[in-house]
Amino acid sequence: MKIVHFKNLNFIPASHEDPKDPGALKKVLLKRDDLPAGRVQMINWARLPKGKTFAPHYHEQMMEVFIIMNGKVKAKIGQDEAILEKGDLVIAKKGEIHTFENLSDEDIDYFAMGIVIGEGGKTVNV
Repeated sequence: MKIVHFKNLNFIPASHEDPKDPGALKKVLLKRDDLPAGRVQMINWARLPKGKTFAPHYHEQMMEVFIIMNGKVKAKIGQDEAILEKGDLVIAKKGEIHTFENLSDEDIDYFAMGIVIGEGGKTVNV
């Protein structure tokens, strides 16, 4: 499980900006080497209601990148667990069983992007 904690990253000038007087800043969450060669299968804005957990599952040919937009979740990916908060990123590699549990007293929104390596990308519930 790869985790990127938003609060541990610094803002830097965007590559198209004057580094001495930038108009736009960025936090680099992932670089090319962090992602597999493949194609984007889906980009979703998802919601996990208060008190809910999504069904443990894995993808045969797809890696998923998640970014937490608000609140706090417990991510279980493979044998690892982590608490994620607003801005944090986690990756579930192909074949890794993953689930989130909403630990907040509000609905949680999260960004999910799937990258397929190979054909298809069957989802398997466990």
